[in-house]
This record gives sequence, C-alpha cells and structure tokens, in this order.
Amino acid sequence: MFSRKGKTSIGLDIGSSLIKVVEIDHSKDTPMLIRYGIVKLPSEAIVEGEIMDQSLVVQGIQECMTKAGVTAKNVVTAVSGRAVIVKKVVMDKMNPDDAKEAIFWEAEQHVPFDIDDVCLDFQVLNEDVGANQMEILLVAAKKEMVNAHAGIVRDAGLNPVVIDVDSFAIQNAVEATSDSGAGRVVGLVNIGSDVTNINIIQNNIPYFTRDLSVGSNVFVEAVQRELGVTFDEAENMLSGNAAIEDPDRLRQVIADAANDISMGIERSIAFLKTAGDAERIDHAVLSGGGACVPFLREILSEKHEIDFTVNDAVARMDRAEGLFEEHGENPEKVAPLLTVALGLALRREAK
Repeated sequence: MFSRKGKTSIGLDIGSSLIKVVEIDHSKDTPMLIRYGIVKLPSEAIVEGEIMDQSLVVQGIQECMTKAGVTAKNVVTAVSGRAVIVKKVVMDKMNPDDAKEAIFWEAEQHVPFDIDDVCLDFQVLNEDVGANQMEILLVAAKKEMVNAHAGIVRDAGLNPVVIDVDSFAIQNAVEATSDSGAGRVVGLVNIGSDVTNINIIQNNIPYFTRDLSVGSNVFVEAVQRELGVTFDEAENMLSGNAAIEDPDRLRQVIADAANDISMGIERSIAFLKTAGDAERIDHAVLSGGGACVPFLREILSEKHEIDFTVNDAVARMDRAEGLFEEHGENPEKVAPLLTVALGLALRREAK
C-alpha cells in the first residue's frame, strides 16, 4: 500500500448505482468535510456487482469529482464482495517481518482461492493468545478484481493510493464520530444496491465480516411488483421523493423483502454465539442507500431485538459552512450514502 502526506484526503466509493466522493481537511484539530459529490450511474454500468460498461463508470467518476469540486488526484477507494475474504486467524507468534513471510502459508489454509491469485494483508489483533501464539486479521482479495478496480480509477485520471475493504471503511467512519463500540459488540450493516456488508466488531476490533449478494434493489423490485408501479416510481417512494399512499401495505412489502438481509444478520449472530465470544449484538448501525428505506430500521430492530440506528457520521462531523445547502440536500439523508467514502478519506494513510 502506498500513501502520500497532505492536508486533505479523498475517499472514492464506487457502488453499483452511485458514485460517491468526499474530501476531508486534516489541517485542524478535528477532520472537516469540505467537499462531497454523489452521481447516479446508468443501470447497465454495473450489474450485480460486475462492471458491464467500463466507460460509463469512468465517466461517472469524473462527473462526481467535478460535481464535488475536487481537483486532487490521489484517492482512497475500496472493494467488496465474494472475491474478498476477511478472517480472524490464530498463528505462531513471530516478529512482523517473519509474519509477512508466514502469512502466505497460513492463508493457504483459510482462503478458498489460489494463493497466487490474491492480494494479501494482515493486522495483528492480539500479540499473545497463549501457547506462544498470536491472533491476526487476515484479508485476501482476488488480484483480478483489485487490478480492475484500480484500472478504472486510473482511467478516470486518478491515482488510487490505497485500496481498502468496504467493511473496514464503514467501521472507520462510525468509530471516528462515535464511541459506541467501546466495550460493546456492534453490528455494522451497510446496504448497497446489490451487496450488503455485515461487519461485527467487538471492542472496536473486527470480529466477523460477511457480504450478502442482496441490497436495496430488492426493496425497489418488491415495491414495483407488489404495488404495481414503475421502477423509478418505486425508487422515488423509497427515497422519500414521492408520497406513500398506504403506509401499512408498504411496511409489509418491505418486511417481506427484507428476509434475505435479515437471515444474513441472524446467521452472523448465530456464528457469534457458536464461537462463544458473545451472546448477542448490543447495538447495530445501518448505512448505505438501504438505510433510508422506510420502516426498515424498525423492522430489523423488532425482528432481532436489537437497537438499530441509521449512521449519521457525516451529519455529526465538522463541515464547511453551507456545504449541504449548496447541494440542496439534507445531511441526515445524505449521511448513510457517504459512509464508505467518509471512512476511506479518514484513513491515516490517506493523508
């Protein structure tokens, strides 16, 4: 991973339906959000997480940078999906240099890909877990996906100084503006258009990460199908840009459509219990476009008996005066969409 020092940093989040960018000023005591942009991609640009039209994505990135007024070229971006593996591993205790060599042999036991085809990284979580062993967080991503992602960013005229993982960026954004993770088990649920990231953190340390191949589009499609409206009309209804004529009916449609996401959360909780480290999630935070789906927060809270809140990291942090007014947007509605981009820009390596 490469980085350059500077007073500002750029986080670029390339989603299936939206491109998001934020610029953070680090010159003062606390980080300040000074610019941001959100651009909608054509539906045919990225389908189910796969880039189908690279030129449309490149154009979207360039348009987003222009809309935000960002001129810097160094950006931090991220990948996610089935081609990314994040796992806690216990291995023999050793110094960092030896660990860098040993991690390749260790990864072969835990990564379901050819080790020559992945990018590997790790972080030591606990230097002493007994019996001369240590606990690490192993991260593996397919080189093909990482290289393709970096290539698109470069084609847009930018320099990807760091390529992170979505789930880590979300955790970074939440922790930077809240102390809710200290001494607690917290679930971070980021609902994008086609992918949902579930990250369980314990005492601010990643414990378990899962990506689901389902996102907010499942709600749009359900509303379109059950209420007999067009896709665009369903999107407007779920984003608050159209009136909801029958709230009770809509709530039931959302509850039914949330089943796959709910099952993913339930399985994550079950894994937590099986491992014996905790009995339940104390608190959960929703982010991404799906966080704004009407009734979803309440539905998940009731289903799992967990207090779900919608991430408001962007709305809570210092920002340039009149920033959201300039875009004609409500910071509370925009905040969940910018969570990944914000977390990327807040990385120490980004500065």
